[in-house]
Amino acid sequence: MGQGSRVSYFYDQEVGNYTYGYDHCMKPFRIRMAHDIIASYGLDKKMTVLQPPRATAHEMTQFHTDEYIEYLRRVTPEVAEIMPSYNECFLPLLDCPPFDGVYEFCTISAGGSMAGARRINHGEADIVINWAGGLHHAKKGEASGFCYVNDIVLAILELLRYHQRIVYLDIDVHHGDGVEEAFYTTDRVMSVSFHQFGNFFPGTGDVKDVGVERGKYYAVNVPLREGIDDETYEFIFRRVMRDVMETFRPSAVVMQCGTDSLSGDRLGCFNLSMQGHAACVEFMKSFGVPLFCLGGGGYTIRNVARTWAYETAVLLGEKLDPSLPYNDYYDFFGPEYTLDVPASNMTNMNTRQQLEQLCSEIHEHLHRIPHAPSVQMQQVPRDWPGESEESDDLPATDSD
Repeated sequence: MGQGSRVSYFYDQEVGNYTYGYDHCMKPFRIRMAHDIIASYGLDKKMTVLQPPRATAHEMTQFHTDEYIEYLRRVTPEVAEIMPSYNECFLPLLDCPPFDGVYEFCTISAGGSMAGARRINHGEADIVINWAGGLHHAKKGEASGFCYVNDIVLAILELLRYHQRIVYLDIDVHHGDGVEEAFYTTDRVMSVSFHQFGNFFPGTGDVKDVGVERGKYYAVNVPLREGIDDETYEFIFRRVMRDVMETFRPSAVVMQCGTDSLSGDRLGCFNLSMQGHAACVEFMKSFGVPLFCLGGGGYTIRNVARTWAYETAVLLGEKLDPSLPYNDYYDFFGPEYTLDVPASNMTNMNTRQQLEQLCSEIHEHLHRIPHAPSVQMQQVPRDWPGESEESDDLPATDSD
């Protein structure tokens, strides 16, 4: 997929208005910061910028339970306070507080991801970006790990209407447990997660967790230790993903680009630079299959914004000046004011021998599945009413 790829980019300027709470480390504001850097470089003029439609409750219950979505529609901080036992059924309060506007925030994230999947389904884009998406921990009937609605699962379900095989790839520092769990029994979605493992949330994602029933060996887990650097990460990432793509031969890839795997993240303990993280995006782009890039974790917001802006340029095939242009959040990026997130000198606890062993075990698992498993051909279901209508382009003056 070359420089002439058609790129669609979803952004809702209201997404930065929501807050999980002053002391909470998840800051939706980082998406607005990333967009502002993207616009300051003029990248918005080189792709189709779209206002995402808000997902409806009916659309979100394609994966989530009716009771859970109805709860999200009704919950407020005041309701949660007077009904604590009911609240505990759906929200772990410390990680997933019932903040003002939580339902509307979810409709933006899920709406962009579902609309992006439809752009790929209808052949309207080769690459789609939704940095407000990527909330990979949410479960069918409850929130988890700062994630309320699993926009990734909803997007993949939409893609499966037109595509026989989908690869879900997760480079967040945390295991993509919610997505893996949703497709653990199917051979049509191969989930691949590179993550920190061992006494680290969510505690799942061992290399031996490979799926069950028809989905056995279609879950690929790459558990890593603290301090992994660019060179080491690139070694295992390229080995595993080349094996996955050659064996499974997907017709689309959904990639969660969580930036808590960057060096200096408030929660993560990896040591990737911005270039090392973006190299994964560039490598997946090189396979030439439709690619859907989503956001995810990332809690040092100045690094999140710079990295997602840089990766937008990578997907567009554009080179950027390392000196940041002036933007509304310029002061966040001092004192260096550069488009860069360097690695640190932290110790890499991953040895080459350990990584070779991981690659060997994963290779063995992958070669227990048939190449490009067959899927019975059937008529594509009709789209939801109104889904074929194109979203309006955002006017340039609306860029925040």
